[in-house]
Amino acid sequence: MKQSEVKELSVAELQEELGKSRKAYSDLKMAHAISPLENPIQLRTVRRDVARLATELTKREQQ
Repeated sequence: MKQSEVKELSVAELQEELGKSRKAYSDLKMAHAISPLENPIQLRTVRRDVARLATELTKREQQ
């Protein structure tokens, strides 16, 4: 998810996407711990998506 896409979401949508992304990240980590992922770069991209969403949510709460 790109930063421009994140900025277009509402606060409720940000919270929903953040929850989904965090769940996806934990699922990927668990799967990678059991047996190596075919594409371990997925972990990095999902982790960065979580960070983007959390940052935008925090930014909006401060305003």
